[in-house]
Amino acid sequence: MATVAASTFASPDLIFHTAQWKCCPYFCLSNLCYPVRYSDNSMVISRAKNRNSPFVPVVRGNSIRNGSDFGNSVDDIDDDFFEEDLEEEESELYIGDGSGGGGIMLAGTWWDKEALALAERVSISFDKDLSIYAFRTFSNSTIRVRIEKLSSKYGSLSMTDIEDFSSAYRALLDEAEQLGTMPENISLEVSSPGIERIVQIPGDLERFKDLPMYVRYNTGEVETGSSQESDGILNLISFDLDARFCTWCLADVRANREKAGKGKPLSKKQREWRLQTPFESLRLVRRYSEC
Repeated sequence: MATVAASTFASPDLIFHTAQWKCCPYFCLSNLCYPVRYSDNSMVISRAKNRNSPFVPVVRGNSIRNGSDFGNSVDDIDDDFFEEDLEEEESELYIGDGSGGGGIMLAGTWWDKEALALAERVSISFDKDLSIYAFRTFSNSTIRVRIEKLSSKYGSLSMTDIEDFSSAYRALLDEAEQLGTMPENISLEVSSPGIERIVQIPGDLERFKDLPMYVRYNTGEVETGSSQESDGILNLISFDLDARFCTWCLADVRANREKAGKGKPLSKKQREWRLQTPFESLRLVRRYSEC
């Protein structure tokens, strides 16, 4: 058994841009409507530029990279409409970044603490079952909230959950705008964390222990400068909260099986491989969505 002296995100592929929107299993471009299918690794987002903005649904996946793929139907969307998404996706994710890594990040505006307080009021109104996973404000009057459903083992949300939270939050923001405690034309985005979400150590280990995870960890002694970073797609065998150690094995996923040869199962050596990591040596842990 190897012992190392060794937390984490979402890849959105389905996005709804909307103000006062109602859920339906279709997205519409011009006069044509298409059924929407949700893949297991989708992150669903409800976006409202402001309370008076029109319904502008957009679906982005591996085969749809930008608005031009839709023809002229989204030509009126500003160029920076997608730039913030791209900047966030390309940035390094870390715990507490207010996006894929969860936690809260405020831009330091005069209104962002009030925006956070209102979001927490909405969560409480759902008995905190719709919990805030990440909250972030931007200086351009944008709020991004990622929520999860605590009554679901893995925090999975329905479109109705996102719509309900978004509508309740939008109503409070509109009231605050009228009172002058929020700026006009706040842009609101409410989303799920995404399937490749961060796994917080040790709090989320029990919750996600049956699922494969991408794990980045340090080997060697950090104090002596001999530490090196390694990574792998692993399954959690066990963890000890008192000793603050995890024991891992290789996950039975394609990326690992291919190392044994194309079309072959995990080798005996791979199946017997074990790794022990102290909590402190885990640099990044997130769910892994591919089989």
